[in-house]
Amino acid sequence: MARSRARPAEGARPAHVGLRGSIAFRLAVGYALLVAAAMATLSAIVYFGTVGVFERSIDNKITTVEAHLVDSWSVDGRPGLVREIDAQLHDLIDTDTEVVGLVDAGGHLLAGNLGRWTGDLPPSGALAFGRMLRNGVPVSVRVVATRLDDGSRLIVGRDLIELDAIRSVVERALGVSAGVSVLLAFFGAQIFRSRLEARIGRIRRTTARIAAGELSSRIVVMGNDEFARLGDDINRMLDRIEALMDGVRHVSNSIAHDLRTPLSRVRSRLDRALQASTDPDALVADARLAIEDIDSVISLFDKLLQIAALESGVRAGTFERLDLAAIAHDMTELYEAAADEQGVTLRFTGLPTTIRGDRDLLASALASLIDNAIKYGRSGGRVDVAVALADGAPTLTVRDYGPGVPLEDMDKITRRFYRVDQSRHLPGNGLGLSTVAAITQLHEGTLALRRAAPGFEACMTFPPP
Repeated sequence: MARSRARPAEGARPAHVGLRGSIAFRLAVGYALLVAAAMATLSAIVYFGTVGVFERSIDNKITTVEAHLVDSWSVDGRPGLVREIDAQLHDLIDTDTEVVGLVDAGGHLLAGNLGRWTGDLPPSGALAFGRMLRNGVPVSVRVVATRLDDGSRLIVGRDLIELDAIRSVVERALGVSAGVSVLLAFFGAQIFRSRLEARIGRIRRTTARIAAGELSSRIVVMGNDEFARLGDDINRMLDRIEALMDGVRHVSNSIAHDLRTPLSRVRSRLDRALQASTDPDALVADARLAIEDIDSVISLFDKLLQIAALESGVRAGTFERLDLAAIAHDMTELYEAAADEQGVTLRFTGLPTTIRGDRDLLASALASLIDNAIKYGRSGGRVDVAVALADGAPTLTVRDYGPGVPLEDMDKITRRFYRVDQSRHLPGNGLGLSTVAAITQLHEGTLALRRAAPGFEACMTFPPP
């Protein structure tokens, strides 16, 4: 037997996503680059905060000694300068790193400890780096040269052995820390990516189960971060979808049930009419009854279409300022005769209250509530209709004093076609409160239903105009 293979939906993305297409990978790379940039900045601060400080300290010492020796030249000439150079080199202060020399125009050393210079002597008046032989070993030095009046030059500087050692230690430390930072950034990015993919994976697995038909599956919410809030939002959406699906199944079952009875009656009467075709009066009577049954089916579909139109908000553009109390008073008067026939006292109380809405829809909703109150609460002998303000919000309340609604049915009575067991023998199709709820929602209001003990109360609350 040949098997058909399921084809992916058109436009669906493949389940496997490469690294470039993975947001988790891109975020992990961004995290690693951010850590690397932070470590590079910190390393630069440490380097220039240590080696740079030493360099500036050396430069200050060099310029201080150079100024002092120039002063000696100005006061005592060359003999005084030579004596001051000798004193400077034997004062036991930085004598192992000091470089001081007086050279003539030909570059011959006249005084001091200046070793053989590699290359040309530095230009006068500027600090410069250079190399010279000291104790037979080439070393790096930092010097400043000053040309004197007799053509000789004064060289003052510092041996950079200590600075080079400090720079080497700092550079090795920064190199090690950079390597460690790269490793930490890499493993941190991997951990970040794995945790992110795990959180997203739980959501994807849940949606896959739901797509496979497990509508009761929900995302496991942990913590209070963005993923937890996203999981809550998705779970609420799934709860709503599941409730809507249950409602659709219930409506489908109810429509099938409510259509079966009148259609069966129509068929039975048409069949009886065919059998009694020789009796014109019986034929007319059966045809009239069949038409009535068909009209009831049409009325049922009209109510369903009305609820759908209300839920889509297509009539919100016809709203105007209305007196809610006037509408309630008119509907109370309209139903007084029907209430009297059932032995029910219908009473209205309220003062003028303005809202924005559709007069016909509000009258239709109130008619459904009053009709239900008279029909199901007539044993109480009284129905109250009231218009009032509750914390500035207009309210319309209808209460009967009959047996009320069982507690287990309270959260179901606004479903389409739902009917309480004790009322199934009475005429109706279970769409009255569904229509009232849709009209209230269209007016941005709320419908509150409660057991009044005795009786049942429905309260529509509207926003202030």
